[in-house]
Amino acid sequence: MAAITRLAKRASFSVSPLARRFLTSSEVTSRAPPHDAAPFSLFPPREDPSSRRVQWVFLGCPGVGKGTYASRLSNLLGVPHIATGDLVRDELASSGPLSSQLSDIVKQGQLVSDEIIINLLTQRLIAGEAKGELGFILDGFPRTIKQAEILEGVTDIDLVINLKLREDVLLEKCLGRRICNQCGGNFNVASIDIKAENGSPGIIMAPLLPPANCMSKLITRSDDTEAVVKERLRIYNEMTQPVEEFYRRRGKLLEFNLPGGIPESWPKLLQALNLDDYEDKRSAAA
Repeated sequence: MAAITRLAKRASFSVSPLARRFLTSSEVTSRAPPHDAAPFSLFPPREDPSSRRVQWVFLGCPGVGKGTYASRLSNLLGVPHIATGDLVRDELASSGPLSSQLSDIVKQGQLVSDEIIINLLTQRLIAGEAKGELGFILDGFPRTIKQAEILEGVTDIDLVINLKLREDVLLEKCLGRRICNQCGGNFNVASIDIKAENGSPGIIMAPLLPPANCMSKLITRSDDTEAVVKERLRIYNEMTQPVEEFYRRRGKLLEFNLPGGIPESWPKLLQALNLDDYEDKRSAAA
């Protein structure tokens, strides 16, 4: 806790006046719009998003794709993507003082404690500040009310994007995850094709297959078993629903229902964030 207090005093991150104006406007209400609703007007049509501070959070169940979409927005907007899952994996690989404790937690499908996550995140934010980073996109934090309250004391969050996907699809996606043990690339062998029924829309997600040279080197994460994934989802829903309400009451929550895989979801997410024109301009200038 002392480390967080020191960070709060030192941190230069602050909410941009532009984002504050739009997030307190009548366009953002306590009831977040679905993905096909009118977009959040975070950036005026003639405003260059890369010139503005972005301080966003991605929420969503394990396996929903937070890292994928946060990384894409990070590249688009030129701000760092900070994934607490990566921070944990880096610490596990480092054989540092928390490595053994983290290993047991991950294997059992439990959530890492607030103290460990805050310790790792504090170190990352201080390092980013020293390098002159302006803004961030957080992925996997906060997961509890306690974490959300601590984060609120450290910096202002402009927007919280909550990715939603039905649980049976999440389970199939998690069980299809693979990692190349040579290059470290992340892939997914699940081919999801769920037909529409009883008023629920169908969902199609093509597999994310590796290149031929990685195919024989694919491994499954030790925590990607059906029992562990189901337990992870249960714990997540129990602990994180109050966090969603925490940000909903503050008018900062955008709930986005993923309509399919990346080809279907990415354009709609950009539209919801009013960034579709910006990506077109970036692509034309490249």
